[in-house]
Amino acid sequence: MNDTVIKDGVTPAEVASYLRRHPAFLHDYPDLALTLLPPREEGKTTSLASYQLDVLRDKNRELGRRLTELVNIANENEQLVQRVHALNLSLMREATLAGSVRRVVAGLREDFSTDFVRLVLLRADPELPAADWLIVQPQGVQALPEFAEFFRNGEALCGRLQPEKLDFLFGKHAGDVHSSALHALGERDAPLGLLAIGSADANRFHPGMGTMFLKLIAETVAAAIARFPAHG
Repeated sequence: MNDTVIKDGVTPAEVASYLRRHPAFLHDYPDLALTLLPPREEGKTTSLASYQLDVLRDKNRELGRRLTELVNIANENEQLVQRVHALNLSLMREATLAGSVRRVVAGLREDFSTDFVRLVLLRADPELPAADWLIVQPQGVQALPEFAEFFRNGEALCGRLQPEKLDFLFGKHAGDVHSSALHALGERDAPLGLLAIGSADANRFHPGMGTMFLKLIAETVAAAIARFPAHG
């Protein structure tokens, strides 16, 4: 049967639509079940019942595959929740700003298997350590024109960064970072800085990916930093 008009303007698609709306059609016309020709495979014919059984088996296999995927995703999300919770607890135990920022970077590297972590703080503090993963810019957002739109949008940024952003964040390692995830710290009208995670895998971070856990981590980091008043 092809996509031509059968009779009186009825098309094969309309016949198929009718049969879908009336699944008991063959019950009322059992002789059709004997005359319908199911698709052939490798030159072999098969009964309609056998063909229906094969179709159901294929559907069950596909449903099983999708269920396995959902279970795996649920397990991964559960592990991420536990890691975010552990990061929360560890930051609550830190009594200093220096200890907090060190704990953030260590936690992301160890528990979240990140290749590169950068923490940008829009405040100066003599307590802050000198480290390649910490960038201090006390002059605020206006001193970071390459990130002006990022802070203005207030949304996570995932994927491949522009060269000027890469160079600022990762310096000599910029060439090793092939995908990144960025999230602002603090409120849009009162930013504290930004958290950047870089990966050597070009497919790890990409536009359109889910960013809920990144947002939770950023909120945790911002709350930990805000506990300590700024003093230059």
